[in-house]
Amino acid sequence: MQRELYKIDSLTLHVLQRVASYFSDHHTRAYLVGGALRNLLLGESFTDWDIAVHGDAPRLARRLADKLHGYYAYMNEKASRVVVKEDAHGLSLDISPMLGDVIEEDLRQRDFTVNAMAVPLDNLIQHFTTAAPLTLIDPLQGLDDLDARILRACNEGIFRHDPLRMLRAVRFMARYRLTIESHTQKFISRDSSLLPRAASERIHEELYTILRLPGATERLRFLDQHGLFTALFPEFIAARGMPQPALHYWDVLEHSLESVAALEHLASLWQQSPQEIACSPLENSEQHDLQEVRTLLEQAEQEGIFQFTQLTAPPMKLAALLHDIGKPVTYAVDDEGNIHFYGHPQAGVPLAQQIMQRLSASTHDRRLVQQVVAHHMRPGQLSQTTITERAIRRYFVELGPAGIIVALVSLADHLAMRGPEPLARTWYNHLATVRLLLTRYIRERERILPPRIIQAEELMRRLKIAPGPLVGQLLDYIAEAQAEGLIHSKDDALWLAEEKLQQSQAES
Repeated sequence: MQRELYKIDSLTLHVLQRVASYFSDHHTRAYLVGGALRNLLLGESFTDWDIAVHGDAPRLARRLADKLHGYYAYMNEKASRVVVKEDAHGLSLDISPMLGDVIEEDLRQRDFTVNAMAVPLDNLIQHFTTAAPLTLIDPLQGLDDLDARILRACNEGIFRHDPLRMLRAVRFMARYRLTIESHTQKFISRDSSLLPRAASERIHEELYTILRLPGATERLRFLDQHGLFTALFPEFIAARGMPQPALHYWDVLEHSLESVAALEHLASLWQQSPQEIACSPLENSEQHDLQEVRTLLEQAEQEGIFQFTQLTAPPMKLAALLHDIGKPVTYAVDDEGNIHFYGHPQAGVPLAQQIMQRLSASTHDRRLVQQVVAHHMRPGQLSQTTITERAIRRYFVELGPAGIIVALVSLADHLAMRGPEPLARTWYNHLATVRLLLTRYIRERERILPPRIIQAEELMRRLKIAPGPLVGQLLDYIAEAQAEGLIHSKDDALWLAEEKLQQSQAES
């Protein structure tokens, strides 16, 4: 077989030659298999070399690590890893035992036909060194599927054997621009309820990879069409078909999915140059505000309080997806037939925490999603009133730099509300409000959030009060007066706090 493969560097080839020699010396059949061979045939880069061997794979891998002066790690019953470092060059070899006496038996038990091919390792070395024809072992015609960009299950039981493969199928579909063939899609729909049986850490890894790729909403819709979305997020079952107030075009579920697409759309706008934004079909005021928000975000990135990569990172997309997760449990219709979701941000917080914990998300990611769910309504609510400096200060006192993230997700929420309908004036007010919030925090932070004049410990000591909510309330009261220029010293702060304390005691 003659085919243009991914070009490997000389150091990698040297290590592979030593690996092939080692297995030959031990009279062990060794094959390049799986994702490594798939990517090699696609001409795409990869980091892990998957090698199937006949024999005691862990023992062989450990001795191979010694021979190569590398590092050995036992991963699981399916693979041991050998990591080789040469100069600044690193190579990872995943050594797994063959399933069956011959390689064809092993390949027929793999997940998808595009991963069910093998090449003898010594033949691969000969191909790279002498241009010898490649001896491809392909019992399920995986190469034909790879050329046709088709993802096909090796057999109908692959998802029952390992339910995580259903998410892996969606990842492969997105990553390699593959079409999942019809029978494989039917197997996914049939076995979708089995997905929660997979380890949460593995689900987390696959889902984050799916979300990280552009077009996440399209992938989420595929998950939903095949029963995987509500297997992952049963909290959304009641959201399907749940109507919303008049300004909303979508039901609760569709709006949640569209919010992820809206976030990606905004991120793509802010990745454009000012000239490109100016050429887009936007109103002048919208262009100006979007350009200014982009400029503010660039400044925030320089200050280390924001990163553009955050915008399309999986936690942000999860935050956009889950921002209205409290709506299904707060749905109500009044006597006039008006739909309400009173308190849905607060109701959504424990549900979001439950989901993120189930996904084995990090503390940082759980916190980000919780903050967005709890506060995503605030920028829009501020846009409906005269915005005071006190309101801006309170917003950032509670949220800090996360207030930037919450404001940006609130814009995605608003965009997703209208669907194909024209944007209303409320959108332009909302965008202008977010611009104002970001301006105050990024450019005027020291003015709206000046350093505390007095710390909690001294306040408690001087006023002889015990720790508790009252201390925080007094510190907040002092900070507001300080930001408004009403006090300028510690004595002023103590006098104001004492007066407020006496007033509170008199009222009680």
